[in-house]
Amino acid sequence: MTDDIDVLILGAGVNGAGLFRDLCEQGVRCVIADKGDFGGGTSAAPSRLIHGGIKYLETGELGLVAQSTLERNLLLRNAPHLVRPLPTVIPIFSWLKGIPAALRTLFGSTTAPRSRGAVLMKIGLAMYDFYGRRHRVMPRHQLWSRRRALQEIPPLTPRIVAAGQYYDATVIQPERLVWELLADGMRAHPASRALNHSAIEATDGEVVRLATPEGPLVLRPRIVVNAAGPWIDRVNAALGAPSRLIGGTKGSHILLDHPALLAALRGRMIYFEADDGRICLVFDYLGRALVGSTDIRADDPDSVTCEEAEIDYFMAALKSLLPGLDFHQGQIVYAYSGIRPLPASDGTAPGLISRDHSAPVAPPEGARRWPIISLVGGKWTTFRGFAEEVADGILARLERPRRRSTQELPIGGGRDMPRDEDTRARWIDQVAQASGASVARTALLLDRYGSTARPILMAEGASPRLLQDAPEYSLAEFDWMIRHESVRHLADVVMRRSAIAVSGRLSRRDLAAIAALCAAALGWDAAREAQELAELQALLSSRHRIRLL
Repeated sequence: MTDDIDVLILGAGVNGAGLFRDLCEQGVRCVIADKGDFGGGTSAAPSRLIHGGIKYLETGELGLVAQSTLERNLLLRNAPHLVRPLPTVIPIFSWLKGIPAALRTLFGSTTAPRSRGAVLMKIGLAMYDFYGRRHRVMPRHQLWSRRRALQEIPPLTPRIVAAGQYYDATVIQPERLVWELLADGMRAHPASRALNHSAIEATDGEVVRLATPEGPLVLRPRIVVNAAGPWIDRVNAALGAPSRLIGGTKGSHILLDHPALLAALRGRMIYFEADDGRICLVFDYLGRALVGSTDIRADDPDSVTCEEAEIDYFMAALKSLLPGLDFHQGQIVYAYSGIRPLPASDGTAPGLISRDHSAPVAPPEGARRWPIISLVGGKWTTFRGFAEEVADGILARLERPRRRSTQELPIGGGRDMPRDEDTRARWIDQVAQASGASVARTALLLDRYGSTARPILMAEGASPRLLQDAPEYSLAEFDWMIRHESVRHLADVVMRRSAIAVSGRLSRRDLAAIAALCAAALGWDAAREAQELAELQALLSSRHRIRLL
């Protein structure tokens, strides 16, 4: 049986998920499908930053900075459980360097500046404040003297001459935010569907046949959107519209177990130049020090890993920046890597390839009766604005009006989230009394899930059984996610619905306990349970450097 739908979105990363939610809010019937799990590709491998892109000032992408700072501020309001302010410090190593190089870059040079002095940084930070004024939720920048910078962060290298502090934001669980966008879309339009682990099987130009966990699904869309990120060209080829749109670069990150570094950071991020002029960062992420990012041309998103040379690069950069601290590979508890779906660009330094987005259209041709809109480029921060632009174009094609804006629409657990301390205290007391949970436990889950914490706390009850090695999580918490959040595989809940893996706190016995919950909820037999455990352990070891104890 063939199902007629308005829009088929292929790829359920943040851009696809944002578009799915927007279209569902407008009454458009959509199906979004991903060959893997929701948010399991590039969207699972960012620097965990929601930022305005201060470095884009020097490439002259002022419109991108303006949009990014606005979207950052909106996300802080709409998803406060997952997006939080992040004070950021930029060490400065000279007073005047970088101005001629920055001017050359602004006027089209493809060679990145090697140094940015205090005068240049002061101008940049002032501009950044200016562009971030719409819906402002965070303080303006400060310029610190060398003495104050070393007082604030004592392990910093004494080679600095000054430091700047400004505010951006971090996304605590990016993969979970993707899921919440999809859940919001299905709530807004129950006839729409989100399918994970569902790949293209065939197409004849009129229908698209998907292989789903429930069996084949045949769809006849009016419009197809290719939101497959670094896989865009492969998907277009499968749809009969070959393209060369993507020229991605690899970004790798590591997480360190380093209490002394976290104590020195005091909740701040250091956004710094490595000795080769490349921008790096380090900040406290879930009690670990997240370090990134590389920017290397690459084109195989299915096998990308953080390599030894990249780890050596991070260690050398940290030792140069923070000579008062010790760094070694034994501190690594997790590593990850992904390919940025940047536009094809020959001869441009990777760091200067535009992070802006576009949506080229392949019109109907030959036997293919539907247009294909490819979502190229973009950055995590701007997914909502990108989705809005594409949705407006789709609505025009469908000859339908926009019903509502998503600009001030809460995301997932951000809906009905208490906004001030008094309201927060009342929410915690009421839900603690209703569920029997402690006030501390209620507050912890409110911070983790927003208002979605209520049904999880009700499922946990007064005496939740906690994981043995990660007692901040409970068995009932994982069971609720498995049963309510489209979990198909053990990796879905361990790596994407929760942050237990990336935090480096996953143990072998806790993983076995979560697998047993999956088996009970999803009807797995002993062989399937053992297979899921073995496959995930192999993935964590080979791709993420996790040593399960």
